[in-house]
Amino acid sequence: MDAQKKFYVNTLGGVLVQFGSGDRQQEIIKFPNVLMFFRPMQAPNGGSIGTTVNHIGFSVPDLKPLVARIRANGYKMITTDSVAANVKVTDDIAAASPTTNIAFALGPEDVKVEFVEVKSQKAPIQLHHIHFFGEMNTEMQAWYAKTFGAKILPANPGSAFVQDELPGVLLNFTPSPTPTAGTTGRSIDHIGFEIKDLEAFTKKLEAAGIKLDRPYTKVPQLGIAIAFIKDPWGTNIEMTEGLAAVK
Repeated sequence: MDAQKKFYVNTLGGVLVQFGSGDRQQEIIKFPNVLMFFRPMQAPNGGSIGTTVNHIGFSVPDLKPLVARIRANGYKMITTDSVAANVKVTDDIAAASPTTNIAFALGPEDVKVEFVEVKSQKAPIQLHHIHFFGEMNTEMQAWYAKTFGAKILPANPGSAFVQDELPGVLLNFTPSPTPTAGTTGRSIDHIGFEIKDLEAFTKKLEAAGIKLDRPYTKVPQLGIAIAFIKDPWGTNIEMTEGLAAVK
């Protein structure tokens, strides 16, 4: 956890929060629109690259000071390795388009993290997107839209990926030329969505033929309810009800 806190709190600006009670109390890290949970004492069997969830993305108003801080704290920038060969990269910042700059870093446990510059953003940093890679990226896009009610965004002819939108987060889907692994046991073990009326939602999933890996379960010590499923490509997904109340 010390390594995680150094990266996500000290370097990126997340807020450390005590969550739960009794033997279930734990440290989590909060950013606008996302909570990050960690499973201590269990080493992952690989990083996020090569899985269906290739990386997570945050947005910031100004990339230059953030990139300088990431490098100063000893983390590896991987922007050049993460963008197309024809994209100009200067000081580890890529000009993804005439109006958009991006950068990539490798965090603890080889979690790939993207940073998108949004100059009009008021928050110092917030969740921007989850980026999926898969051989069937358009099918993935359609599955998340159907399953979670995500809005399918119009395709951009100049973009390498397609997108869905949910409140507070974009879901990006890039075609992968090679098979990708599921997330279970990797450094990003699972993603999560907060659901209103989770019990009813899980019944709806089962009626649609989606298997619950963990059924609807109340967790009183955490003040939440949870359930788990996997998408058809092996992404482990936790669904929660009650995390929206975490301060």
